[in-house]
Amino acid sequence: MNILLLGSGGREHALAWKLAQSPSCDKLWASPGNPGMEECATCIALDSGDHDAVVAFCGENDIGLVVIGPEVPLVEGLADALRAAGIRAFGPSKAAAQLEGSKAFTKELCERAKIPTAKFIRCTSLEAAWGALKKFDAPFVLKADGLAAGKGVVIAETREDAQEALSEMFDGKFGSAGAEVVIEQFLKGEEASFFALTDGETIVPLASAQDHKRVGDGDEGPNTGGMGAYSPAPVLTDALREQAMREIIEPTVRTMREEGMPYSGVLYAGLMLTKSGPQLIEYNVRFGDPECQVLMMRLESDLVELMLACAEGRLGEIETPKMSGDFALTVVMAAEGYPGTPKKGGSIDLGEAEANGAKVFHAGTKREDGQLVANGGRVLNVTAKGSTATDAQRNAYEAVDAIDFADGFCRRDIGQREVRRERHG
Repeated sequence: MNILLLGSGGREHALAWKLAQSPSCDKLWASPGNPGMEECATCIALDSGDHDAVVAFCGENDIGLVVIGPEVPLVEGLADALRAAGIRAFGPSKAAAQLEGSKAFTKELCERAKIPTAKFIRCTSLEAAWGALKKFDAPFVLKADGLAAGKGVVIAETREDAQEALSEMFDGKFGSAGAEVVIEQFLKGEEASFFALTDGETIVPLASAQDHKRVGDGDEGPNTGGMGAYSPAPVLTDALREQAMREIIEPTVRTMREEGMPYSGVLYAGLMLTKSGPQLIEYNVRFGDPECQVLMMRLESDLVELMLACAEGRLGEIETPKMSGDFALTVVMAAEGYPGTPKKGGSIDLGEAEANGAKVFHAGTKREDGQLVANGGRVLNVTAKGSTATDAQRNAYEAVDAIDFADGFCRRDIGQREVRRERHG
């Protein structure tokens, strides 16, 4: 089978790497891809925003499955255009992708389905938002309603900071994503990510993970798209996972189906583990980045088979996904200046980074005169496995230290919370 994968980041490199391992994959195309993906895919330039062009390419190249990596093409309805042309696609419809495309849509669905989540108020003007602040206590959680590349959430410690942040949001800081804002109650607890696959009827749990959003060690500095992650997240115990499935994932999929928006693909729930149990922070309608990298390192099942089963509505007919019992941990190497204006063009030599089983997924690279160089904020995802989080962390940083990237930096404490728990019990 010929497969088309859309996207260019570390998430898509990890997906390409896993898709190419399937005996069902005859030829893998990636658009636009990146230098790392060239090892396992043919990279082409295709505008995912031009649905007719994508459909035409699929017809001309006998594409049997399209895997849509990023959220924007999903929210814009690319999966609908493909299905209308009789092409199988992994990813939700435009209507179902509102779970990520609109924070307010998801919060209101939670109300209807009685899904545990923080109390909220949807605001369509600055004046209304300032008024809504009076109904919450500090710290204040402010979210741009639409897509903001993972950076549309502000946690303000004081009312004055919240008012300033709201002014910036409605003044266009996040573009059209901030035309509406959701103000939420601040939840206390530990965060964890939970991934499940569904074809709209059957739901199968995949894995848990924890990521590190802040740019600096010790969770200091501004939020980023993610500076590293590890899987599994033992803090999400079997009992908590079952509770999350029962109280959050299952009612979401059921309600979406009943309301005429059946959800197909991967459902990524950001959870807060509170004293009263898991509560939903937000949904993403695609694999996380960099969580996908650690999930693909642990996945032992055939990814093509899983994605086809979701796309064809027969997930209940195949074996449950099998994940390695090992830990996987990924460290993001970012370009100097990130998450502000990253320095581009810095040369990269991967050296012997992959000599001991680690995998370097490319996230923001390009080739210039034969030399690998930085071409984005998050540049590399250095990923390794180990029998414990401590082992996985050590293996990942050994691989990081084998890379020559003078303009790059990384956090040195990815997975540290779990390492401490292993050390102290």
